[in-house]
Amino acid sequence: MKQRIKTYVLLVIFYFLVAVPFKVMEVIPGFADIRPVTLLGPVYGLFFGLPGCIIFAFMNLVMDIISGGLAWSSFAGLIANFMGPYLITVYWNHVSASELTLRTVRNTLKYSLTLILTAVLEAVIITPSVALVYPEVDWRLFAISVVCNTAVFPILFGIPLIILMKEELGFRWCKGLV
Repeated sequence: MKQRIKTYVLLVIFYFLVAVPFKVMEVIPGFADIRPVTLLGPVYGLFFGLPGCIIFAFMNLVMDIISGGLAWSSFAGLIANFMGPYLITVYWNHVSASELTLRTVRNTLKYSLTLILTAVLEAVIITPSVALVYPEVDWRLFAISVVCNTAVFPILFGIPLIILMKEELGFRWCKGLV
């Protein structure tokens, strides 16, 4: 139990270390910013399962609160930031016929497609709440920023992090409760 608590505390700390320096890079002030921290969603889900997905989603909400960007759309963001990593984890642990090994081009492309699809799903979850409550926000630009953030950073930086964690540091996929 103590080991799990330590792990979860480290996940929170690591989230802050990646999120805080980039919080000032806004695309739409108060609503959308450049978020390299999205690279951690799939990593947290694949290596830490359901608790990793929950931590990732709640930390996004916490960052909205801390930065003064808490809006009604933040709650849609909470759901989306849970669902994206969770669906990736469920897919690779229970649906995919192949094991996730990112050292092959085929699996890397398949994994990248999974990331893009979940990024679109996250945009579909969050964008309507922004469009309905904040009509002054360009919902198309917002949706594009969500898709780009939740696909590009996990592809460009998440894949090398996953390879490092799994292949070099010996982390194992979380195959348990998801």
